[in-house]
Order: sequence, then structure tokens, then C-alpha cells
Amino acid sequence: MIVVIQCAAGKKKGAGHMEDAGRKVLFVADPASAPQSDSVIYKRPDDAASSGRSYRNMLEDYNRNQRADNPLGLLPAWKLYTKPAYRKLAEHFCVGNLYILSAGWGLVKADYLLPKYDITFSASVEGYQRRRKRDRGYRDFAMLPATTSEHVVFLGEEDYVPHFCRLTDGVARRTVVFNAHTPPPHAPGCELRPYRPIRWHYECAKKLVSGEFTVR
Repeated sequence: MIVVIQCAAGKKKGAGHMEDAGRKVLFVADPASAPQSDSVIYKRPDDAASSGRSYRNMLEDYNRNQRADNPLGLLPAWKLYTKPAYRKLAEHFCVGNLYILSAGWGLVKADYLLPKYDITFSASVEGYQRRRKRDRGYRDFAMLPATTSEHVVFLGEEDYVPHFCRLTDGVARRTVVFNAHTPPPHAPGCELRPYRPIRWHYECAKKLVSGEFTVR
């Protein structure tokens, strides 16, 4: 089984940033409305850097060529977030069977090095942090092969379900676990499995690891 879990707002203290012309870059959904800062510049992942290349392409090169030395101190996706659910899933299912669904970067392997960013699909954030459905210009990663024969299980809020469905289109078997206190999400081609606790997807991750919750 492959587990996909959405990203989280809380990032590890000291997580590395990408840099441009000697300044740290913080990726947000709307740089123009972000608070002014002398310490960082705000960009979208697919904006052009001062070199003319997109930051996404630079991140791909960094993962290919510099991950051993890692001079920027970027963290593997499963280590970037503060919630313990990511570590527990990685330890139980193995890093190779875990993917992170990031509102900023797309669907990435758990060991893929990511910079610090502040982008979410959630409506309960500042405008500069929120990525909306109408936003264009994201060339999201889709690292999970559509040819996989594994059962793919998604743990995430309803705002992330369309993102998951689009980036896993073609995968033979997908299950979306959702909050039983809300109506079932629209997830064409996916099985739906309700889960009851209110703080549900992190709690569900723990139960999945312990075997108290199963997906067949």
C-alpha cells in the first residue's frame, strides 16, 4: 500500500530556504500581498529566478545534483513538517511508500528535498498563503507513477481532494479517507472511506500505523 498525506502549515524550525542573489526565498501563493520583509523575498514556485530559470526547475536540479552535500539545508518532505504523523508513517510504511501532497509543489516523494514554503488550499489563512482553484501557473510535480499496481490511500482535507485526484489520475485503485463529520468529497474514480474523529487525518495516520484502522 502507498499512503499519500497532505502537507501541513507547521514547518520545522531551521528548515532550509532556497536562495536567489544571496537572499532567502519564501514561497507563497500571492507574493504581491505578502507582508514586507528585509530578510526574505516572496515568490511562487514557478516564478522565474534572477537567473531566468524557474525555482521549480532549480529545485529539480538541486535534488539531482546537490542532495548529498545539501548546502541549503533543505529537508526531505517527510521531515519538513512538525506533526509526528509524517515520521510515524515513514517509519511504518517505509519512506518509499509515502508521498506528500503539497499545495505548493504537488505530489512529491517523501524523501524529496523541499524548501520552506507557506502555501495551502485551506480557507482559514491569510490571502497571500492561500492557493485557489482559479490560480494558474503551477507546474505541479506528480511523482507517483500512474502505472503503479499498489493501492493508494489518501489522508487529507476536502480542499486537497481535487488536487490528489488530478495528480493521481490513471492510478488503478485509490481510496480517499475523509472526515465522517462532513459530506463525502467529490472524488471521481476513488473509493471513499469515512473516519470519525474531528482532528481526523493526523489521528487516522496514527491508527493506520498501529493497525487500529485498516483499508482493504
